[in-house]
Amino acid sequence: MHRPAAPHLARLLACAAVPVMLLAGCSSGSDSGAKSQQGQAGSSSSGSSTSTASPSLAPAKYKTLPDPCKAMSQDTVNHLVQSAKNPNGTAANSNDLKDRGGCSWNGLDGYQFRYLDDSFQRFDSIPNASADDQAKSSFQQAVQTTTGKASSPKTTQLSGLGDSATLITWDDKKGDDPYHNATVVARSANVVVVIDFNGAGMQGDDKPKADEMDKDTQQAAKEALASLK
Repeated sequence: MHRPAAPHLARLLACAAVPVMLLAGCSSGSDSGAKSQQGQAGSSSSGSSTSTASPSLAPAKYKTLPDPCKAMSQDTVNHLVQSAKNPNGTAANSNDLKDRGGCSWNGLDGYQFRYLDDSFQRFDSIPNASADDQAKSSFQQAVQTTTGKASSPKTTQLSGLGDSATLITWDDKKGDDPYHNATVVARSANVVVVIDFNGAGMQGDDKPKADEMDKDTQQAAKEALASLK
């Protein structure tokens, strides 16, 4: 089964300080020289440079990610993927579990096939780009990527799921087997969560009920978002 790849971004955190330079005048032995140099000192003082503080970016809300294979309850996994080959899930390869991770489940119950996948991506603030702004861009990109691969997709804006969430659904065929696909892309602060859920009735078995699968995908996304700490 196809599962989308999560983008990889580098994380940097830097701040700059501007030094303050102070200028001081000196006085001579003569009155006229003293007045002259006092004027120069006043001029130097008024013209001395001052530091301008660089605007600070808000720190990232989430500092790490949950275990993607435990982001949803076992009851939810068992309900979505009956007779899963590995009920504990198969973790996606990641060289930085603090910033990205994923897990997948698949199973065949009689002739009913199901595939479930979750993925997380976390962002830190970098110069000129806050963690939340980067997550917003990643959210939009994930929605565009999903709709771009789908056949006649239907998109629905969801409320009550993080800061923003979109449901993308579509039907297609693989061989003679009709599939229903549902994906929820959601963002909470500096983390983007993607839930993919698809299924088919194999060997002429009944086609999955789209409304139920769409509802189940949203429930999985709700639990995945709740797992963020």
